[in-house]
Amino acid sequence: MSHHHEHLKHSPLGQTSDYVAHYDPSLLCPIPRASSWRERGYSQAPFQGVDLWNAYELSWLSPRGLPRVAMAEFSVPCDSPNIIESKSFKLYLNSFNQTALEGPEELRERLVRDLTACAGAPVGVVLRSVDDVDAFGLLTGECLDDRDIAINHYQPAPELLRTRDEKPVEEQLFSHLLKSNCPVTGQPDWASVQIEYRGAPIDRDGLLAYLVSYREHGDFHEQCVERIFLDILEHCQPQRLRVYARYLRRGGLDINPLRSTEAVEVTNPRLSRQ
Repeated sequence: MSHHHEHLKHSPLGQTSDYVAHYDPSLLCPIPRASSWRERGYSQAPFQGVDLWNAYELSWLSPRGLPRVAMAEFSVPCDSPNIIESKSFKLYLNSFNQTALEGPEELRERLVRDLTACAGAPVGVVLRSVDDVDAFGLLTGECLDDRDIAINHYQPAPELLRTRDEKPVEEQLFSHLLKSNCPVTGQPDWASVQIEYRGAPIDRDGLLAYLVSYREHGDFHEQCVERIFLDILEHCQPQRLRVYARYLRRGGLDINPLRSTEAVEVTNPRLSRQ
């Protein structure tokens, strides 16, 4: 276990856990963000962004004991001091299952207060009715996945990234083949990832091989996306860059980190696999 993950020894991740059904904010476990950009010599983060979480298994009781259900969207700033450990997040949300609340606004207020305290920065919370779902979204751009290339790297290999000596382009590319592993349990984390940039054309075979090279890599979603962003930024030197990963849900939660050189409006296009 790397030094970045030493604090996980005291988290519920990978441990047998009791499922508490009454409100308990102490279940939340903050994990200090690993500042990978500092290790690369940056004096400040070379990106902006957000970690967008979606919860699909949120329930509580009305004052008269009738169950209520909703979905929730949580936005955690990428510069918050802490990330919220995902299993503790699931346990915390489950603790509302037998908790009587006056209504959705009381639930939202508790979520904002508790998650903000855990992350160390303001967390946005939007509640949605389960009947209020838009159609599935799509990643825009050109898919890389049908390229006929040989793969022999299954650990991050940034040396695969390169550009072509041609005039600058502005394009969106995406792949559904990103997979990494939980650094504690080894469980697979599957994702689709979109890369939008302006600059010298990125070699597409090399980019696809690079994304696939995470297949046996163990790290958190947020840190994988930041590493992808920094590797592309350093090896391809685009004028503008945006990396957005849509991870599949586990335990009713999905995590969708976005990192960008510029401030961007964050959309939440739920994909078919999510």
